[in-house]
Amino acid sequence: MPASKEVIKNKMQENYNVGIYCRLSRDDERTGESVSIENQREMLSRYVREQGWNLYAAYCDDGVSGTTFAGVR
Repeated sequence: MPASKEVIKNKMQENYNVGIYCRLSRDDERTGESVSIENQREMLSRYVREQGWNLYAAYCDDGVSGTTFAGVR
């Protein structure tokens, strides 16, 4: 059943402030578009814009392993 025009209008009026989280470990052996923090950040930022959301902050961990506490502050 299609959404009513009123529901769609109300959805469009909602404003979201969102944060993106980019994390790539040097241990990752994946290939493709998301192999760098810069590419991942751009892809996530583009998605946020496409949704009409406001990018509040970007949090990035480049090369930080989740198995150690190195760099934890």
